[in-house]
Amino acid sequence: MCGIAGFVNRAPANVDNAGILRRMTDRIAHRGPDAAGAWHDEWASLGHRRLSIIDLAAGSQPMTNETGEIWIVYNGEIFNHLALRPLLEQAGHRYQSHCDTETILHAWEQYGEECVTHFRGMFSFAIWDKTRRLLFCARDRLGIKPFYYFWNGREFAFASEIKALFEHPSISPALREPALPEYFAFGYGSGPETMFQGIHKLLPGHTLSLDMNGEPRIRQYWDVPEPSSGQSSRTDREWISETRRRVEESVEMRLMSDVPLGMFLSGGVDSSAIAAMIRRMTAGPVKTFSVGYAEAPFSELSYAAEVARLIGTDHHEVVVGMEDFFTALPRLVWHEDEPIAWPSSVSLHFVSQLAAREVKVVLTGEGSDELFAGYSRYGWTRLNLRLLSAYRSVTPAALRRLLRSQIATGSLLSRDLRRKLGHSFLGRDESIESLYIDNFYSAFPCAERRALLDQTTDGEYDNFRSYWNSRSTGSILQRMLYADQKTYLVELLMKQDQMSMASSIESRVPFLDHTLVEFAMSMPDRLKIRGNIQKYIFKEAVVDLLPASIIHRKKMGFPTPLRQWLRDPRALPLLDSLLEPEGLLASCCNREAVTRLIGDHVAGSHDYTDRIWSLLNLQIWGDTFITGRSERWAEPFAGSLAAPHA
Repeated sequence: MCGIAGFVNRAPANVDNAGILRRMTDRIAHRGPDAAGAWHDEWASLGHRRLSIIDLAAGSQPMTNETGEIWIVYNGEIFNHLALRPLLEQAGHRYQSHCDTETILHAWEQYGEECVTHFRGMFSFAIWDKTRRLLFCARDRLGIKPFYYFWNGREFAFASEIKALFEHPSISPALREPALPEYFAFGYGSGPETMFQGIHKLLPGHTLSLDMNGEPRIRQYWDVPEPSSGQSSRTDREWISETRRRVEESVEMRLMSDVPLGMFLSGGVDSSAIAAMIRRMTAGPVKTFSVGYAEAPFSELSYAAEVARLIGTDHHEVVVGMEDFFTALPRLVWHEDEPIAWPSSVSLHFVSQLAAREVKVVLTGEGSDELFAGYSRYGWTRLNLRLLSAYRSVTPAALRRLLRSQIATGSLLSRDLRRKLGHSFLGRDESIESLYIDNFYSAFPCAERRALLDQTTDGEYDNFRSYWNSRSTGSILQRMLYADQKTYLVELLMKQDQMSMASSIESRVPFLDHTLVEFAMSMPDRLKIRGNIQKYIFKEAVVDLLPASIIHRKKMGFPTPLRQWLRDPRALPLLDSLLEPEGLLASCCNREAVTRLIGDHVAGSHDYTDRIWSLLNLQIWGDTFITGRSERWAEPFAGSLAAPHA
């Protein structure tokens, strides 16, 4: 696991390329504290920071082929590289090391752009072909490893993290204002653009080729296949057995390491099952790591400790308090490069710090919910749509609109009942945007987004909609899972990468082996949600590994006591910061809307925790990268203790 950075120029530039590249790689030194490397020719500069995992002695980068004509910088792990090596050697390629980086090089020589279809793992890399003056870049199928780039028609620059790009003299940070509606709808951007003008993401499952006489050519090489009826003859028991076999295979592949590894353990079924599998597959003690809070209703530490005791791991845990959380937040926004979507990023940072004292590699349970339908929103949305269909057939449109209006603003119903009905088909517009996205994702409902941005927002659903519409022949569940894998999951993986790499440890996600993803997406819906049981097939597949109390424990999902923290008097300076005239919010958000929101929250008339979280992160991000006020957050709790609305 590493950090990569580099740039190419259409014409040789009379600048200090070595100094620029060094500053870029130094900016992401946390991704690779073990070594640094650089290589230049007249047009290209490639840089690398190394976290040594495989072939500790001979895996340095940038790496070249036998002739010195092709060079690579690479971040990730190719878990099937040992299986690919004999085939490449038979084709005449000569190895100088035992690392997977060299396999990518030789596969590029052998297969060209199709090399990526042979890899099983997580990766982002850039290859420079000196003879052809061609740059080839790639990102893994699910987006486990990041790849950001900049192109202005003359210069192309890339890096594992956005902040490294700003060390290049042609690139400076500026807000991309069209990103704001999607940010306030989802908490993140899900397309190829970022929050910064001119900075792009290479999307998962895509490659990018650039020769010095043309424009970047982006190609999709993989997508989740649409379900077919070819395997419908399997019995439920056969599906369950095959799921267990494939998950075990994926876990075992990800134990490949020349350094100590461990497991993030929440006490839920996903991480607990993987930990139990590792315990069976390895001889020594398994190290597990958990994070929690002093506020018991939000802490899963007791569940994780129970699992660790049952399967016999060397268990470690950390407790995070309010001041720990908010003091770390500005630094973590810097690490993520964009506003943090979920408070669990902060939790992940603390457990990564804990793990880094013991290991260099951790496995995680990320991705299971998006494969096997583990979120309650999937079941609720299916039910809402089913009931809506019947409701529309017997209720005139005018009456449905009247009832929605009464639920939203009427005085005949209690506020609590109106809130509950507002999440049902009775109280929502009859679109997937309302029933699914705004119902389960958005901190800011559509009308409030428009008031906040003081404009008619447009396009915030476009990325999600494009994925939803592309699977129009699939079931509702299949479409939700696919769209979430393309949007929500990619952001989760970015969080996983940035927060673990901030502590210089590599995280691996066994559930996201692409062959397992393809298999899971081919399953009938009945195996994912059965009655009120989410992830039915996976729970059945691991029934012999864990007690029923763990397998069927209600999902908590890395909860954080953010709501009560933001009602604590110590949080008032944080709320006050949202109204500072020098901050980014003052330039892009309606001040009256922000003031009213904070006042209602402090008064207790509304719970606007999620909205304040979105605003706070945008303000910190703006001060860190845009306004030049990063010192404002050196002491997050400093400032007036007067209520912001007073």
